[in-house]
Amino acid sequence: MRGVMDPEPELELLLQEARENVEAAQSYRRELGQRLQGLREAQRQIKESASQTRDVLKQHFNDLKGTLGKLLDERLVTLLQQVDVIEQETIKPLDDCQKLIEHGVTTAEDLVREGEIAILGGIEEQNEKLWSFAKKASHIQLDSLPEVPLLVDVPCLSAQLDDSVLNIVKDHIFKHGTVASRPPVQIEELIEKPGGIIVRWCKVDDDFTAQDYRLQFRKCTSNHFEDVYVGSETEFIVLHIDPNVDYQFRVCARGDGRQEWSPWSVPQIGHSTLVPHEWTAGFEGYSLSSRRNIALRNDSESSGVLYSSAPTYFCGQTLTFRVETVGQPDRRDSIGVCAEKQNGCDSLQRDRAVCISTNGAVFVNGKEMTNQLPAVTSGSTVTFDIEAVTLGTTNNNESGNFKLRVTISSNNREVVFDWLLDQSCGSLYFGCSFFYPGWKVLVF
Repeated sequence: MRGVMDPEPELELLLQEARENVEAAQSYRRELGQRLQGLREAQRQIKESASQTRDVLKQHFNDLKGTLGKLLDERLVTLLQQVDVIEQETIKPLDDCQKLIEHGVTTAEDLVREGEIAILGGIEEQNEKLWSFAKKASHIQLDSLPEVPLLVDVPCLSAQLDDSVLNIVKDHIFKHGTVASRPPVQIEELIEKPGGIIVRWCKVDDDFTAQDYRLQFRKCTSNHFEDVYVGSETEFIVLHIDPNVDYQFRVCARGDGRQEWSPWSVPQIGHSTLVPHEWTAGFEGYSLSSRRNIALRNDSESSGVLYSSAPTYFCGQTLTFRVETVGQPDRRDSIGVCAEKQNGCDSLQRDRAVCISTNGAVFVNGKEMTNQLPAVTSGSTVTFDIEAVTLGTTNNNESGNFKLRVTISSNNREVVFDWLLDQSCGSLYFGCSFFYPGWKVLVF
């Protein structure tokens, strides 16, 4: 019939609109679910941190009460001992004087009795007794009296107690401790490295002036955090990280001129999926650390290049060498990367390799570049950043058909150049060579 719309297109539009609304509702539900999960995590953080803070406060003040009680008891014992010493030292002369006076009283009483008997006796008997009494009395100094000190001349002990101490202690106690709702620093970023994680943090309280930072970490399966860095920097690489293992990190700060540390930041979890870089074990000229990431050039006369145990460096990563100690430099020394191992070479200053010498000279495929970096010293950090630029045949007359863009940085200087290889390399070896002992290099 004319004038009647076909219901099929209209139904199809309604179905399409319904599907879109269902998808939008599902997406909305997912978003709400994620926000609900985030809200629950925030609630859990508040409750758990509040519970931990209560426990810390109770434990601290219980410890403080115990310590203060012990200190007061010790002080009381000290003061009582001082009272005992003063009493014993000053009372002894008076006790000796008392004994002397009591002895004199007894002697005088005996003399009085003997004199009275002599006076009351018969004439003949009286004469003998008077004579004996007079002789005895002459040997006693009846006019000699011991000196008794006046009360003002002897100690009168008293306790001198400063009541202001209570007010001072009360003032300190009332100001002791604070409860912070937000730490002044938080972890900003965790960057995985081969065998390590770079931790970066920042201030979140503009009114807080930080003097030092303190970084701790632990495996998520451990109950104990370890100090790994204390200093003024806001970035630190934590080494000795096992691959594919979760670690927790937290940081706090110490205010300028303060002794106490701020509250800890919210712990952040990070891990590294990258295989740790390791030097090849068993090379006669070098001694390695237990994790094989530190190589020390020993006194062996054997020379040559110490390579990585495997081609673990991939383009797009940053390869870092940190020189821990130095020996005598030699122009043939080298630190760098290469496409493959070439046993028998004394240096990485060769084909299919790029490196820096300890004097700062940069070599590409065995040729020295005109640009160079500062000489390597103790504490120097040398980094290699390599990116693939082109694959296949180049458009110029150069023989390479695989181009890598290499950036070498050292001591706040860098050089950038293209490294041409005759074939592609999915991964690269790293290596080092030193002709004299004493050089120690950490790689990560």
